[in-house]
Amino acid sequence: MPAKDFLDLEEKKNLQKALKEEERAEVRERILMFLLLNDGKTQREIAEFIGCSLKTVAPWCVHGDPNNIESLEDGRKNGNHKKATEEYINLLLKIVDEDPKELGYEFGRWTAARLAEHLEKETGIKLSS
Repeated sequence: MPAKDFLDLEEKKNLQKALKEEERAEVRERILMFLLLNDGKTQREIAEFIGCSLKTVAPWCVHGDPNNIESLEDGRKNGNHKKATEEYINLLLKIVDEDPKELGYEFGRWTAARLAEHLEKETGIKLSS
């Protein structure tokens, strides 16, 4: 179950303002992802709504920072090449909708940090949360 209303009112207003003012379409799309996620949409529903793949949505929802618009830019354009392998992304897509309790965790909801930690244990790839 996706986390609903994880953004406070100020964060939500800042994202709505950025959505209107941001010139780069790809960054606007990622801002929209956070707003839809905050409304309780699943990553799969967001992908369908935006018209892209779950592989496009999932990494931004997990590793993007709604309080830092710069984190929604594609750093690969600046030479920061992709660290997540195909295996990592496939595992992320598989477990993001699973209940963490089914994997032996005491918590019932994934956070970005928890998901990144779990994926690091499984793949050995450390990405910031």
